[in-house]
Amino acid sequence: MNIQSAINKEVFIPCDERMLVAVEVRRRKRKRLSFLPTGAKGDYTTFICVSVTNTRPHQLLITKVKRFGGSSSFTRRSQWTVEQLRQVNGINPNKDSPEFNLVFDNAVDLWLASSSAEKCIFVQILYHACQIYWEGKAGSLGKVSHQRRASAHHEVGAGPSDCSPGSASKALQAQQKSYIPARQTEFINCQSKLTGDACTMNLIIYRCKAFLNRMQNKMVAKRRRSQVQEDCVVEEITHDDDHAP
Repeated sequence: MNIQSAINKEVFIPCDERMLVAVEVRRRKRKRLSFLPTGAKGDYTTFICVSVTNTRPHQLLITKVKRFGGSSSFTRRSQWTVEQLRQVNGINPNKDSPEFNLVFDNAVDLWLASSSAEKCIFVQILYHACQIYWEGKAGSLGKVSHQRRASAHHEVGAGPSDCSPGSASKALQAQQKSYIPARQTEFINCQSKLTGDACTMNLIIYRCKAFLNRMQNKMVAKRRRSQVQEDCVVEEITHDDDHAP
Protein backbone atom coordinates (compact mmCIF):
# COMPACT_ATOMS: atom_id res chain seq x y z
CA MET A 1 0.00 0.00 0.00
CA ASN A 2 1.45 3.38 -1.00
CA ILE A 3 1.48 6.42 1.29
CA GLN A 4 -1.55 8.12 -0.26
CA SER A 5 -3.67 4.98 0.08
CA ALA A 6 -2.51 4.58 3.68
CA ILE A 7 -3.41 8.19 4.53
CA ASN A 8 -6.82 7.83 2.91
CA LYS A 9 -7.55 4.58 4.77
CA GLU A 10 -6.33 5.77 8.16
CA VAL A 11 -7.33 9.45 8.24
CA PHE A 12 -10.16 10.12 5.80
CA ILE A 13 -12.27 6.97 5.36
CA PRO A 14 -13.12 6.82 9.11
CA CYS A 15 -14.44 10.41 8.80
CA ASP A 16 -16.58 9.51 5.77
CA GLU A 17 -14.30 11.47 3.45
CA ARG A 18 -12.47 10.55 0.26
CA MET A 19 -8.96 11.86 -0.34
CA LEU A 20 -8.28 13.25 -3.80
CA VAL A 21 -4.56 14.03 -3.54
CA ALA A 22 -1.76 14.43 -1.01
CA VAL A 23 1.61 16.13 -1.34
CA GLU A 24 4.59 15.79 0.98
CA VAL A 25 5.81 19.23 2.04
CA ARG A 26 8.15 21.11 4.32
CA ARG A 27 8.16 24.69 5.47
CA ARG A 28 9.96 26.78 2.91
CA LYS A 29 13.23 28.32 4.04
CA ARG A 30 16.05 30.13 2.33
CA LYS A 31 18.13 27.00 2.03
CA ARG A 32 16.45 24.16 0.19
CA LEU A 33 15.92 21.13 2.40
CA SER A 34 16.58 17.52 1.49
CA PHE A 35 13.65 15.13 1.43
CA LEU A 36 15.76 12.08 2.14
CA PRO A 37 14.79 10.42 5.44
CA THR A 38 17.12 11.43 8.24
CA GLY A 39 15.81 9.19 10.99
CA ALA A 40 16.45 11.90 13.55
CA LYS A 41 14.59 11.67 16.83
CA GLY A 42 11.49 13.87 16.87
CA ASP A 43 11.48 14.20 13.09
CA TYR A 44 8.17 14.17 11.23
CA THR A 45 6.76 14.28 7.72
CA THR A 46 3.99 16.67 6.69
CA PHE A 47 1.37 16.09 4.00
CA ILE A 48 -1.17 18.57 2.63
CA CYS A 49 -4.26 16.67 1.50
CA VAL A 50 -7.40 17.52 -0.44
CA SER A 51 -10.52 15.53 0.37
CA VAL A 52 -14.26 15.61 -0.24
CA THR A 53 -17.04 14.46 2.06
CA ASN A 54 -19.21 11.56 0.96
CA THR A 55 -22.38 13.06 2.45
CA ARG A 56 -24.39 15.78 0.74
CA PRO A 57 -23.96 18.65 0.45
CA HIS A 58 -20.38 17.73 -0.42
CA GLN A 59 -17.63 19.73 1.26
CA LEU A 60 -14.15 20.22 -0.20
CA LEU A 61 -11.51 20.19 2.54
CA ILE A 62 -7.78 20.89 2.86
CA THR A 63 -6.10 18.95 5.67
CA LYS A 64 -2.63 18.94 7.18
CA VAL A 65 -1.52 15.42 8.12
CA LYS A 66 1.68 14.43 9.92
CA ARG A 67 3.59 11.22 10.48
CA PHE A 68 6.13 11.37 13.27
CA GLY A 69 9.49 9.64 13.11
CA GLY A 70 9.46 6.05 14.26
CA SER A 71 5.70 5.75 13.77
CA SER A 72 3.77 4.23 10.88
CA SER A 73 0.51 6.01 11.74
CA PHE A 74 -0.76 9.35 10.43
CA THR A 75 -2.24 12.17 12.51
CA ARG A 76 -4.71 14.83 11.38
CA ARG A 77 -3.40 18.21 12.56
CA SER A 78 -5.42 21.00 10.92
CA GLN A 79 -8.29 21.24 8.47
CA TRP A 80 -9.88 24.03 6.43
CA THR A 81 -12.87 24.24 4.13
CA VAL A 82 -12.33 25.47 0.59
CA GLU A 83 -14.27 28.61 1.53
CA GLN A 84 -11.41 29.43 3.92
CA LEU A 85 -8.81 28.91 1.19
CA ARG A 86 -8.47 32.36 -0.34
CA GLN A 87 -5.51 31.87 -2.65
CA VAL A 88 -3.16 29.29 -4.14
CA ASN A 89 0.12 30.85 -5.28
CA GLY A 90 2.17 28.71 -7.66
CA ILE A 91 5.14 31.13 -7.29
CA ASN A 92 6.47 30.63 -10.84
CA PRO A 93 4.09 30.62 -13.84
CA ASN A 94 6.89 29.97 -16.34
CA LYS A 95 8.40 26.68 -15.20
CA ASP A 96 7.90 23.70 -12.91
CA SER A 97 8.95 24.45 -9.34
CA PRO A 98 8.32 22.79 -5.96
CA GLU A 99 7.37 26.01 -4.14
CA PHE A 100 3.79 27.11 -3.50
CA ASN A 101 1.79 29.14 -0.97
CA LEU A 102 -1.64 28.51 0.52
CA VAL A 103 -3.43 31.60 1.85
CA PHE A 104 -6.29 30.96 4.29
CA ASP A 105 -8.51 33.36 6.21
CA ASN A 106 -6.31 33.11 9.28
CA ALA A 107 -2.98 31.76 8.01
CA VAL A 108 -0.43 31.90 5.21
CA ASP A 109 1.59 28.72 4.64
CA LEU A 110 4.75 28.74 2.52
CA TRP A 111 5.50 25.21 1.36
CA LEU A 112 8.20 23.32 -0.48
CA ALA A 113 6.95 20.10 -2.07
CA SER A 114 9.10 16.99 -2.27
CA SER A 115 9.42 17.61 -6.02
CA SER A 116 8.12 19.90 -8.75
CA ALA A 117 6.04 17.07 -10.19
CA GLU A 118 4.35 16.36 -6.83
CA LYS A 119 3.47 20.04 -6.46
CA CYS A 120 2.08 20.23 -10.01
CA ILE A 121 -0.12 17.18 -9.42
CA PHE A 122 -1.43 18.73 -6.21
CA VAL A 123 -2.19 22.13 -7.75
CA GLN A 124 -3.81 20.60 -10.82
CA ILE A 125 -6.15 18.32 -8.87
CA LEU A 126 -6.95 21.05 -6.33
CA TYR A 127 -7.78 23.52 -9.11
CA HIS A 128 -10.19 21.20 -10.90
CA ALA A 129 -11.75 20.07 -7.61
CA CYS A 130 -12.39 23.74 -6.80
CA GLN A 131 -13.92 24.31 -10.24
CA ILE A 132 -16.33 21.40 -9.78
CA TYR A 133 -17.14 22.48 -6.22
CA TRP A 134 -17.87 26.11 -7.04
CA GLU A 135 -19.90 25.20 -10.13
CA GLY A 136 -21.99 22.86 -8.01
CA LYS A 137 -22.34 25.55 -5.36
CA ALA A 138 -23.53 28.06 -7.93
CA GLY A 139 -26.05 25.56 -9.28
CA SER A 140 -27.42 24.92 -5.79
CA LEU A 141 -27.78 28.64 -5.10
CA GLY A 142 -29.51 29.07 -8.44
CA LYS A 143 -32.09 26.44 -7.54
CA VAL A 144 -32.72 28.01 -4.14
CA SER A 145 -33.05 31.46 -5.71
CA HIS A 146 -35.53 30.12 -8.28
CA GLN A 147 -37.59 28.48 -5.54
CA ARG A 148 -37.66 31.71 -3.55
CA ARG A 149 -38.75 33.73 -6.56
CA ALA A 150 -41.56 31.26 -7.22
CA SER A 151 -42.56 31.42 -3.56
CA ALA A 152 -42.54 35.22 -3.62
CA HIS A 153 -44.77 35.30 -6.72
CA HIS A 154 -47.16 32.88 -5.04
CA GLU A 155 -47.32 34.97 -1.87
CA VAL A 156 -47.94 38.16 -3.86
CA GLY A 157 -50.75 36.52 -5.79
CA ALA A 158 -52.39 35.20 -2.64
CA GLY A 159 -51.82 38.30 -0.52
CA PRO A 160 -53.99 41.35 0.17
CA SER A 161 -55.21 43.48 -2.70
CA ASP A 162 -52.98 46.42 -1.72
CA CYS A 163 -49.82 44.52 -2.73
CA SER A 164 -48.57 46.23 -5.87
CA PRO A 165 -46.22 44.84 -8.57
CA GLY A 166 -43.66 47.43 -7.47
CA SER A 167 -43.51 46.08 -3.94
CA ALA A 168 -43.19 42.52 -5.29
CA SER A 169 -40.28 43.59 -7.49
CA LYS A 170 -38.53 45.19 -4.53
CA ALA A 171 -39.02 42.05 -2.48
CA LEU A 172 -37.48 39.92 -5.23
CA GLN A 173 -34.51 42.27 -5.54
CA ALA A 174 -33.94 42.13 -1.78
CA GLN A 175 -33.97 38.33 -1.87
CA GLN A 176 -31.53 38.23 -4.79
CA LYS A 177 -29.14 40.55 -2.96
CA SER A 178 -29.24 38.29 0.09
CA TYR A 179 -27.75 35.47 -2.02
CA ILE A 180 -24.21 36.76 -2.46
CA PRO A 181 -22.00 33.91 -3.72
CA ALA A 182 -18.94 33.09 -1.65
CA ARG A 183 -15.61 34.35 -2.94
CA GLN A 184 -13.95 31.60 -4.93
CA THR A 185 -10.38 30.43 -4.39
CA GLU A 186 -7.91 32.43 -6.47
CA PHE A 187 -5.10 30.65 -8.32
CA ILE A 188 -2.19 32.94 -9.19
CA ASN A 189 1.27 32.36 -10.69
CA CYS A 190 0.22 28.87 -11.77
CA GLN A 191 1.23 27.45 -15.12
CA SER A 192 -1.58 27.46 -17.67
CA LYS A 193 -1.11 23.74 -18.28
CA LEU A 194 -2.20 23.13 -14.67
CA THR A 195 -5.41 25.12 -14.98
CA GLY A 196 -6.20 24.63 -18.68
CA ASP A 197 -8.33 22.13 -20.53
CA ALA A 198 -5.50 19.85 -21.70
CA CYS A 199 -4.90 18.50 -18.22
CA THR A 200 -5.27 14.72 -18.46
CA MET A 201 -2.04 14.12 -20.36
CA ASN A 202 -0.17 16.61 -18.16
CA LEU A 203 -1.37 14.76 -15.07
CA ILE A 204 -0.09 11.45 -16.43
CA ILE A 205 3.28 13.02 -17.23
CA TYR A 206 3.58 14.54 -13.75
CA ARG A 207 2.65 11.24 -12.10
CA CYS A 208 5.44 9.53 -14.05
CA LYS A 209 7.89 12.25 -13.04
CA ALA A 210 6.84 11.98 -9.40
CA PHE A 211 7.28 8.20 -9.47
CA LEU A 212 10.76 8.49 -10.99
CA ASN A 213 11.69 11.13 -8.43
CA ARG A 214 10.61 8.89 -5.54
CA MET A 215 12.58 5.97 -6.98
CA GLN A 216 15.65 8.18 -7.36
CA ASN A 217 15.37 9.35 -3.74
CA LYS A 218 15.11 5.75 -2.54
CA MET A 219 18.19 4.76 -4.54
CA VAL A 220 20.19 7.70 -3.20
CA ALA A 221 19.10 6.90 0.36
CA LYS A 222 20.07 3.26 -0.13
CA ARG A 223 23.51 4.23 -1.44
CA ARG A 224 24.02 6.54 1.52
CA ARG A 225 23.14 3.78 3.98
CA SER A 226 25.51 1.40 2.20
CA GLN A 227 28.27 4.00 2.31
CA VAL A 228 27.73 4.52 6.03
CA GLN A 229 27.90 0.77 6.64
CA GLU A 230 31.10 0.49 4.59
CA ASP A 231 32.66 3.36 6.52
CA CYS A 232 31.79 1.64 9.80
CA VAL A 233 33.38 -1.63 8.63
CA VAL A 234 36.55 0.17 7.50
CA GLU A 235 36.72 2.00 10.82
CA GLU A 236 36.40 -1.27 12.76
CA ILE A 237 39.12 -2.93 10.68
CA THR A 238 41.43 0.04 11.16
CA HIS A 239 40.74 0.03 14.88
CA ASP A 240 41.54 -3.69 15.12
CA ASP A 241 44.77 -3.25 13.14
CA ASP A 242 45.89 -0.45 15.44
CA HIS A 243 45.46 -2.68 18.48
CA ALA A 244 46.91 -5.83 16.93
CA PRO A 245 50.09 -7.22 18.68
